[in-house]
Amino acid sequence: MFFLNLSLAQFLAIFGTLSAISVALYLLDRSRRKQVVSTLRFWVAAEQPAAASRRRRIQQPWSLLLQLAGMGLLLLAVAQLQLGTPALAGRDHVVILETSAWMSAKSGNRTLMDIARQRARQYVNALPGRDRVMLVRADALATPATSFEPDHKRVLAAIQASEPGATALNLDQALAFARHIQNQEGRRAGEIAFIGSGRMAEHDSASAAPPPRNLRVMQISDANIENSGLRKIGVRRSSSDPDVWEIYVSVHNYGATPRSVMLSLEFGTPQEVGRTPIGADQLTLKPRADAEATFQYRTAAAGILAVDIAPHDAFAADDHAELELPGQTALAVTVYSREPELLRPVLSATPRISAVYRAPEQYRPNDRGLVILDRFIPAQKPVADSIWIDPPAKGSPIPVRTTVEQAVFTAWDPTHPVAAGLRAKDLKLERTSVFDPAKSDTRVGEVAAGPVIVARDSTPKIAVLGFHPQLTSMRNELAAPLLFANLLRWVSPEVFRRVEVSGASVGSVKLALDQANPDPGSIKVSTEDGETVPFTLHDGTVEFFAGSRGSVRVAAGDREYLYALTLPQVGDAKWEPPADARTGIPRFSILPDSSTDLWPWLAVIGAICLLAEWYLYGRFRRGGREARLMLLRGKRRPAEVRQ
Repeated sequence: MFFLNLSLAQFLAIFGTLSAISVALYLLDRSRRKQVVSTLRFWVAAEQPAAASRRRRIQQPWSLLLQLAGMGLLLLAVAQLQLGTPALAGRDHVVILETSAWMSAKSGNRTLMDIARQRARQYVNALPGRDRVMLVRADALATPATSFEPDHKRVLAAIQASEPGATALNLDQALAFARHIQNQEGRRAGEIAFIGSGRMAEHDSASAAPPPRNLRVMQISDANIENSGLRKIGVRRSSSDPDVWEIYVSVHNYGATPRSVMLSLEFGTPQEVGRTPIGADQLTLKPRADAEATFQYRTAAAGILAVDIAPHDAFAADDHAELELPGQTALAVTVYSREPELLRPVLSATPRISAVYRAPEQYRPNDRGLVILDRFIPAQKPVADSIWIDPPAKGSPIPVRTTVEQAVFTAWDPTHPVAAGLRAKDLKLERTSVFDPAKSDTRVGEVAAGPVIVARDSTPKIAVLGFHPQLTSMRNELAAPLLFANLLRWVSPEVFRRVEVSGASVGSVKLALDQANPDPGSIKVSTEDGETVPFTLHDGTVEFFAGSRGSVRVAAGDREYLYALTLPQVGDAKWEPPADARTGIPRFSILPDSSTDLWPWLAVIGAICLLAEWYLYGRFRRGGREARLMLLRGKRRPAEVRQ
């Protein structure tokens, strides 16, 4: 016999407490009883006997025994006393089925996932019918596919629906989750069965928790599977020629024998029917080593870069990758000036600027991109973003307050992009206009008399300079080209943003930024749908996790990193199971039902005991017995006492 709901100590504690309360109530029972007599005529008050102390005793022991028996039987029913042995009762098992990316590798004419599903079904079918089973799919995350399910058919259906994912196995996390969920249920813990290859991305045996004692391992051998695949792809614009893509490809050999593969690259735009071969290279891979190759391709158009290695092997998921490359954007600038040679050097220094120079008489208000007005007030303001250089007082978009000479810069607004990197305060302006800006305008640069550079962050954007940088002493300073670069970047930041595209594997991604101490507020990590991705920043390195294939965009200042997470994450380390772990499909003894529920009978007998005690010793029972005695003796009314 054994308890299912309570332990023996819990049962004894509860029953002992109830028994002590009942016995105490019986010992303290001093209630008065009503005595019925025939007359008071011969009633003589007896003398009060001397008080004698004597030991208390239970007046009705059979009533107490019936109550104790009833409460004990009901408590046994609550504890679910069962006839049998607890070792043969149902247990809770956890099946950890590996669903990492490596499980799609082929072994013969079947994949490792097919073999794992077959062994998982064999294990579940070998369990006794009373045991409950939970299925946990394990890759980088441990995901429960079922709860502790007594219906094994549902577990078998979940096993059949399991497919390989895109990340590597994190077995330590899966084992910790299985151990926790078994302890949380409070039932008899069964086995934790791991079924998979055991190939993991990282394994730190020093920090890992010891494996559970109830571990069973059904490891699938992948020793004969040779694999070489794409490890990383990096694409960025050349710093010397922005129309040229610099392409870096890394290939890794996961096997134990040398291999030779052909690496080929193709590029195609959405308008093209097919793709154009842009490069190829023969690589010789040493065992468990990398090989790199670099290419260059000139194009300003957006398109798809396809990278492929041949021949394909047993794990073809990492033999091909595609990256979407953005097109090269340029800013169209229209300059209206009578002296265009003053602005031509600063605008031609940036290859992403396409400048057109026109005389003021050729002005058109519907120009697109950016319009620069050099000491010129048009009859109609431009609809595009505009930069006004030394505008006349009449018609200036920002009212001119006064004009000063020999003015020295006194302040810059470091919070505005136009003043980024500008700190010089010894620049002297031979002549400049001082503006009277609105409250919403930004005073970018100031002299003692007031602001001389004002920016208006409206639609369209407007920037006004009270002087011509090339006609003052600023032309010989670094501040002049930096000021124009900041103005162009403020008008169109996407043109100056350096883009790097990487083809990486799904999982944890680490990105080392160029900045030494980047501002966390200037960093944004988002998916292709615009959803924010949580990240951490430590020592200039951004780290985030992506559990599925897709694109992730990292914006950090004037840099933009596009991660095409299309490659599967393949583990390098091989997990070695403990020597004392059980292996293979278990053979449980097929026995009939090993326990019998006794609680219904115990509840009925306990209720009968309490009802019997209530019937035999209850107050209504004493009153009825006394009434019957009066009927037998005759109805005699008590005499009246007269004064």
